[in-house]
Amino acid sequence: MGGSGLIGAHVVDALRERGHTVTTVARTARAGVDHVLDVGSASVDELRPLLAGQDGVVYAARTDEQRPVRKPIYPVFRRDIVEPVARLFTAARHEGLTRGVIMGSYYTYFDRLHPQWRLAARHTYIRCRVEQAREGRAAAGPDLPVAVLELPFVFGRAGERLPNWAGPLDRWARSRTPLLVPAGGSAATSARSVAEVAVDALERARGADLPVADENLTWHDMMARIAEAVGRRRRVGRLPAGAARAALRGGGALQALGRRESGVNLTHLADLLLAELFVEPASGRSLDQALHETFTDMASTQDRVPPST
Repeated sequence: MGGSGLIGAHVVDALRERGHTVTTVARTARAGVDHVLDVGSASVDELRPLLAGQDGVVYAARTDEQRPVRKPIYPVFRRDIVEPVARLFTAARHEGLTRGVIMGSYYTYFDRLHPQWRLAARHTYIRCRVEQAREGRAAAGPDLPVAVLELPFVFGRAGERLPNWAGPLDRWARSRTPLLVPAGGSAATSARSVAEVAVDALERARGADLPVADENLTWHDMMARIAEAVGRRRRVGRLPAGAARAALRGGGALQALGRRESGVNLTHLADLLLAELFVEPASGRSLDQALHETFTDMASTQDRVPPST
């Protein structure tokens, strides 16, 4: 499910390379999509025929956690993130599937690791990711183990499919605007690495939480490597923590005035940006190829490629 997106396309390739037969489902018709269905709204009865005769299922659809939504936002994010997974794995259980994978978020990893950060309480998106894993597994039942891949920044390309956040970073790196980033950083991985972890989880019928990372990068290092990938190697400066906090809190205040909010609450987003959101152990696999795939010649495609799903 979500087979037309960046990660879904790599999972399909990796499965076929290992000799598996794959059926793809996506909400938009395109080359390589076997069935067109909006999984976000599909009922259990609509899903069951697509799952009949399959051994496992991968859920790779995504939600934009930064899009502002009119309050109350929890019902919207729950409808988009939690409920489709619960229906999918209910259908999978009825059809006798024996393994599954959910493409999740590394925020759930940090919610477990640092309960004092209160991430699920502060951020609706993270709360719904926690509920997605819990309710998806509950719907699947004990005979259908479900692995949750906890994903950080994912670099790479599948044809013309790119990470949905790559466009703004590409334009920033190519612009004359100073590259100023806060302290802190993030784990990062490639779409190919995600696909290999997913296929391994399917083949071994793992039901674990699996944080995925190839490298842990400071924001400085990440932006410097993006600038190099687009051919504009230049200095990356430090944005003071106070400036980052003030800008994000100001954005949160403006959203509140319009009775809107993002899935990751801008008021508390600075706490995440200034932290080192590193996953240990990282695989150590270099991200150079995935970085260049993401940003090299991107200017020719970014205006006509829809966001990955």
